[in-house]
Amino acid sequence: MAEKASKKTDQTPGGTRPRLMLMDGHSLAYRAFFALPAENFTTATGQPTNAIYGFASMLANTLRDEEPTHFAVAFDVSRKTWRSERFTEYKANRSKSPDEFKGQVELIGELLDAMNAPRFAVEGFEADDVIATLATQAEAEGFEVLIVTGDRDSFQLVSEHTTVLYPTKGVSELTRFTPEKVQEKYGLTPAQYPDFAALRGDPSDNLPGIPGVGEKTAAKWINQFGSFAQLVEHVDEVKGKAGQNLRDHLESVKLNRVLTELERQVELPRAVTDLERLPYDRKGVAMVLDTLEIRNPSLRERLFAVDPGSAETETTPVAAEGVEIDGTVLRTGELAPWLAEHGTRPLGVATVDTWALGTGSVAEVALAAADGAAAWFDPAELDEADENAFAAWLADAERPKVFHNAKGAMRVFAEHGWRVEGVRMDTALAAYLVKPGRRSFDLDALSLEYLHRELAPAAAADGQLAFGTDEAAEAEALMIQARAVLDLGEAFESRLEEVGAADLLRDMELPTSALLARMERHGIAADRAHLEAMEQMFAGAVQQAVKEAHAAAGHEFNLGSPKQLQEVLFNELALPRTKKTKTGFTTDADALAWLATQTDNELPVIMLRHREQAKLRVTVEGLIKTIAGDGRIHTTFNQTVAATGRLSSTDPNLQNIPVRTDEGRAIRRGFVVGEGFESLMTADYSQIELRVMAHLSEDEGLIRAFTSGEDLHTTAASQVFGVEQSAVDAEMRRKIKAMSYGLAYGLSAFGLSQQLNIEAAEARALMDAYFERFGGVRDYLRRAVDEARATGYTATLFGRRRYLPDLNSDNRQRREAAERMALNAPIQGTAADIVKIAMLKVDDALRAAELKSRMLLQVHDEIVLEIAPGERTAVEEIVRHEMAHAVDLRAPLDVSVGVGPDWESAAH
Repeated sequence: MAEKASKKTDQTPGGTRPRLMLMDGHSLAYRAFFALPAENFTTATGQPTNAIYGFASMLANTLRDEEPTHFAVAFDVSRKTWRSERFTEYKANRSKSPDEFKGQVELIGELLDAMNAPRFAVEGFEADDVIATLATQAEAEGFEVLIVTGDRDSFQLVSEHTTVLYPTKGVSELTRFTPEKVQEKYGLTPAQYPDFAALRGDPSDNLPGIPGVGEKTAAKWINQFGSFAQLVEHVDEVKGKAGQNLRDHLESVKLNRVLTELERQVELPRAVTDLERLPYDRKGVAMVLDTLEIRNPSLRERLFAVDPGSAETETTPVAAEGVEIDGTVLRTGELAPWLAEHGTRPLGVATVDTWALGTGSVAEVALAAADGAAAWFDPAELDEADENAFAAWLADAERPKVFHNAKGAMRVFAEHGWRVEGVRMDTALAAYLVKPGRRSFDLDALSLEYLHRELAPAAAADGQLAFGTDEAAEAEALMIQARAVLDLGEAFESRLEEVGAADLLRDMELPTSALLARMERHGIAADRAHLEAMEQMFAGAVQQAVKEAHAAAGHEFNLGSPKQLQEVLFNELALPRTKKTKTGFTTDADALAWLATQTDNELPVIMLRHREQAKLRVTVEGLIKTIAGDGRIHTTFNQTVAATGRLSSTDPNLQNIPVRTDEGRAIRRGFVVGEGFESLMTADYSQIELRVMAHLSEDEGLIRAFTSGEDLHTTAASQVFGVEQSAVDAEMRRKIKAMSYGLAYGLSAFGLSQQLNIEAAEARALMDAYFERFGGVRDYLRRAVDEARATGYTATLFGRRRYLPDLNSDNRQRREAAERMALNAPIQGTAADIVKIAMLKVDDALRAAELKSRMLLQVHDEIVLEIAPGERTAVEEIVRHEMAHAVDLRAPLDVSVGVGPDWESAAH
């Protein structure tokens, strides 16, 4: 931070001066909005958070650097103020605030409220007037005052004890304006600044200046005559054309002088002495950040580090809740007797593992009981009796266990040969079911939110510990985590009942977690030579595209530089301009595709090919890097990422592999059957989302189309277009297919027109015709949104909820995004639930039949199995039966199965 303040308060004969920091909320939020790109700071519901994030970051930094004892934020109420009443054109030139900015100021207010930070907004006055009033009162009462604002009118408030911190680079750098700095910058005293501003005029406020008079002339006149009042008295003495212009515009300049003077007598509901900083509602702050999906741990740490109440908890690992840990560090031979004494009761389990380091072993384990008993041990120190006792306890389904991310623990415990049963609760999964829209399920954040308890400082932000710290501190911190897991489990039991998700956790998510842990350990065999050849092929295609792009441009340039590409496309080649952005004209994929239709120049097409080949190369490189020592790729499946309940995968992300392109199919040939098995089998559902939509809507026409045994899209097209099925052409079928799937994903008429490249009116007519034939679908979609708006959430057939508070938002973008989610969530969420049920039924049947074949992957709606020799027929029979009968829908489930030596060959 430029010219950073001293952290010491002023010393006066009466003692230490208290320090009041005042912030102009609107001014700083607006600067933060333009300093950070909205596309990088947006929630799943479409709510931009860039202004909130930038404001919170600057707030944390200034509170840290300035250490105020008192604090408040002032906001504008509206553009209608005493100034606009005096001068109707005041700020009339300002454009409407961007839609992306709207609503963010209100949310900043929610964050400030959780921080117990006073905020002011007074009808008829600007934030500057409120700040001027507070600053004047504070100085009179012996305060040192700091004003953080992006409005230069505040320079008139600068004095020996009042300093303005003015942003000079976004909101990350502040310049300190003292009386000396104002004099240096403008050659004037702070008291003379409004005189100077009146003469200069202010285009941002629509205050007219004087023709031919700039800042230098304005400052010269004020210095010459001492003040604006004196200048007016001697206006006839000002010579030259500038003097005549001054006299010609004197009345408007006099009005400027009235408007630039800040009001210092605003009636306020609180006195300066009432603005002392108070401890946060830390749970409230965490909830605001979670709701806004602001999960940057650095920002949270900086905000909490300046909590006035943090000193009370800084040296205490657990908040004052009466929670005590009677912890023991167990050595060789001590675990078995500890488990004999405590192992019959529910225990919270916390682990530190080295999976990420590639060894897959458990480094530390902590157990905690509700009575305060806790233990920590290193599995490497266990003797045979200890290990047998621990393995038996883990495998005993009658011994309740509570985990945070049970899947990860199961995966590493399995490396020791330890099987886990009796998982009563997984606090990460429970938090996900209670609030699926949140993006962070870290143990420390959940503990703070639900238990009002902070974990030990030695615990990192993700609930894990750093290696190499003192053993005693690590042991204590991990035992505290284990106790938090246990207590969270108890807290979530009632919350799951409240939201109707207890059965979902017990019957679906926990069993799925155990199955996924086994699938992750199995992995899938990879053909390294094939993938390396693919990587070289894509690398060659990228280089070829670079050469062709250089030839099309007539010179070399960096294809990865948007700035250079803009220069080539729009200046050198003079191609049609695309959507304007802050950095020029967009060159994203949609823009390039549009350009390709608008010009004969081949560069847009080459750029699209370059990006696609580069993306495929990165995908294959990632796959090669994740091939483990056993020759297999072990992806990690995620249950808490998609709010709809869909599974995702990371390290590597197998959903990134294209399904319908030749390149994608070639990549899939690199996933092969492993040693000791004879083939891979794939199985998936045909049109599962549409079948779910038919079931939920109870539309007889759509159900009949599914049960007829004919092609769904052809049957539907014949009804919508009013022709015989034999007369349905490929274009008709394409439109109806896009319509059917689009409705299941909340597609609007405009979205359909974009997708089909037709006029919006034609898309609307097509949608109307579809709804005329399938009225049940129309009624269901309307009902789904209305019910969600009334209850605040959607629900799948199995009770999985998705909360959508933005359905009642005043912000149109947020509301429409939530409406699309309300249409999509019950359909996609029910389909995801059905896939999980099918996976569990198939896995149970395979194990009941004592078959060696096993499930390896779940990607989209497809499962991949590895078939042991001689088991193909039995496995296919199980897969077809269990998947088809996973649930009973009005539109029956249809299963497709394929077998082959690799993933692509097993396609169907």
